[in-house]
Amino acid sequence: MLETQDLTIRFGGHVAVDRVSCRFAPGTLTAIVGPNGAGKTTYFNLVSGQLPATSGKVLLNGEDLTALSAPLRTRKGLGRAFQLTQLFPNLTVLENVRLAVQARHGVGLRMLSVWRNHRALIDEAQALLDRVRLGSRADALAASLPHGDQRKLEVAVLMALKPQVYLFDEPTAGMSVDEVPVVLDLIRELKREGQHTILLVEHKMDVVRELADRIVVLHQGQLVADGEPEAVIASPVVQNAYLGIASEVAA
Repeated sequence: MLETQDLTIRFGGHVAVDRVSCRFAPGTLTAIVGPNGAGKTTYFNLVSGQLPATSGKVLLNGEDLTALSAPLRTRKGLGRAFQLTQLFPNLTVLENVRLAVQARHGVGLRMLSVWRNHRALIDEAQALLDRVRLGSRADALAASLPHGDQRKLEVAVLMALKPQVYLFDEPTAGMSVDEVPVVLDLIRELKREGQHTILLVEHKMDVVRELADRIVVLHQGQLVADGEPEAVIASPVVQNAYLGIASEVAA
């Protein structure tokens, strides 16, 4: 169970996230929506440890993670994918995933020849690439991939860590119509497994309607609605705060 209690961050006089309290159960997918500047990505940054909270707490299975760094939170089971890809551009596609597999297994990085003795880890990395439809690009440099394939590679890296909690921040941003289904299918697979807690920031309301068990709406850093998708989308407070939803409902 992931939980935030009165989670808050201030930048000078501006309160970017204001006392947000939520609980997210395993086996559920929650969409975090709201207008631009609502605090969605900042909230993710507070949960995953990229930003220190001004006040409040982040708990995972009852353990207080608030004082931990982002890498330590990752080891505790929080996995984060960003709006902009976070890859090693000058390493190959396989090496990017292999490093994540290695980190999860606690294997130290030594001379490249040592990896020949860890065939199972390399095979695991290759299997993940096959799963995201990048198996044939294993030897390509990450920097050489088109944007859509870099997004898929980032999902493979995240899956290699096998987190309890997946935080997807606009996973389809910048992808072509043909590329989007692969990433969404991977998120569907993770949801079907029924053991992960999945949080998704997404502006495409058709995606939210299809995938989400629950919608949490942020507006000006505050939680303004929380519940089942249809009820939340139809609520007047959400339509006023999030005009994208209002126009879609009207259409």
